[in-house]
Amino acid sequence: MVSTQNETVVSLLGLVGLEASAEFPVLDSLSKSDSRFLRDLKINVGNALNSGQHLSKKEARLLALSVAANEKHQPLIDSLSEAARQEGATEAQIAETLACTSLLSTNNVFYRFRHFVGKDYYNNTQAGIRMSIMMNPVLGKEFFELMSLVVSAINGCEMCVRSHEDSVLKHGASEARVFEAIRLGAVIKGLITVL
Repeated sequence: MVSTQNETVVSLLGLVGLEASAEFPVLDSLSKSDSRFLRDLKINVGNALNSGQHLSKKEARLLALSVAANEKHQPLIDSLSEAARQEGATEAQIAETLACTSLLSTNNVFYRFRHFVGKDYYNNTQAGIRMSIMMNPVLGKEFFELMSLVVSAINGCEMCVRSHEDSVLKHGASEARVFEAIRLGAVIKGLITVL
């Protein structure tokens, strides 16, 4: 059974462009047991990255990259950047993905604080956070909003999730596209937990 588990790990890592020779202690621990979870995780990652009806392969890899950047997983950032390039992403799109993730990490902390505390002073005082990248994104407004939604959902900012979900729908996305993007973000976040 261990050899089957090792094959599953190699296949799983291959889906995101990571070398099986790298050290992943949690993943290694799971592979030493008969963990049905690893098989499920491999299927989930494969489906999220490759089987979507509402996201292109390039979009899936850029969204996955935003999750990896948000979680500060450098090997995955590197491999997903390369995977996005292979699907046609430009350097400007990859850079904007990283910038979007940084901006949303900032906004998520700020707006989550406002939401949690709920005091008039904090809610009515101008944020003072520059967000010019959101005005004319290289990725296009709809996809930028979709990425912002995924990062906000991972960071647990209710105000940002509601705002970006509303905005992405107004920019023409379907609820099915939103659902697929959020599922992808959740699956990649789960993968990072065991890497």
